[in-house]
Amino acid sequence: MFKLSEMNVGETGQIKKINGSGHIRKRLFDMGVTPNSMVFLRKKAPLGDPLEITIRGYELTLRKDEAALIDIESVDAKL
Repeated sequence: MFKLSEMNVGETGQIKKINGSGHIRKRLFDMGVTPNSMVFLRKKAPLGDPLEITIRGYELTLRKDEAALIDIESVDAKL
């Protein structure tokens, strides 16, 4: 397992755990970032912040510090 912020562009993974607490955790859940969801890393800004992902059929942009709260397991198949 590794963090979403450590993924390379073009990789797909499955969310295993959302770390953190309070409003950040709630915000991620409200955006559809939930355990067992598949995520595809579409783009990273030149300095690595923000990241653009595809999750549940839509594009979502996350800050690097938010992505660091998300534990991912690598998956070979793309969304």
